[in-house]
Amino acid sequence: MATRLLVCTRTTDYRHDSIPDAVAAVDALGPFDVEHTEDPAALEAPLDGYAAVLFLSTSGEVLTPPGRERLAAYVESGGGFVGVHAAACTEDDWPYYGELLGARFARHPAYQPGKALVEDRDHPATRHLPPVWSLSDEWYDFRTSPRGAVRVLVSADESSYQGGGMGDDHPLAWCREQGAGRVFYTALGHASEVYADADFRAHLRGGIGWAAGTE
Repeated sequence: MATRLLVCTRTTDYRHDSIPDAVAAVDALGPFDVEHTEDPAALEAPLDGYAAVLFLSTSGEVLTPPGRERLAAYVESGGGFVGVHAAACTEDDWPYYGELLGARFARHPAYQPGKALVEDRDHPATRHLPPVWSLSDEWYDFRTSPRGAVRVLVSADESSYQGGGMGDDHPLAWCREQGAGRVFYTALGHASEVYADADFRAHLRGGIGWAAGTE
């Protein structure tokens, strides 16, 4: 049975060219009935009919005050939330959102190949991955490491690329619980090419399924 998924790609700051391909990739994952929006009013309406809300490379302030209230109440009461890539550059003026996601974006080096280390393979988002996952991305740095407040699934090997700024403790993907809800975030997903990659698609599918409670 299909699972309703609300995918928000609104941007009020930097906009990724990959967004159309990213939405298409999520829509093609299979088990999700995807509803795509860039209208903030969509998050002012009741969200109870969705298994998860996904912020897909959103940026800047994308929610109205009623939308913030609605999203927080939805997650606290058991709804799933998923953030992909620039979701960490979103709602900087809303403290709750930083707690919800687990960390906030600081900077990134140039887009380049590198290696991700899979720390936890006992999760739907990572169980298919090799211990060392080679791919190209922007390798986001965060203002602080979320480790200790989240379950870290994947981290960056900063020795494998140029310009990393977090050192040996550099989480890239994680999950956590917020109230009765589940939250999954992955910093990967900058370019269109990664959305055609089978490993990354399975990473997304597993993370969304975990947040939605279907895996």
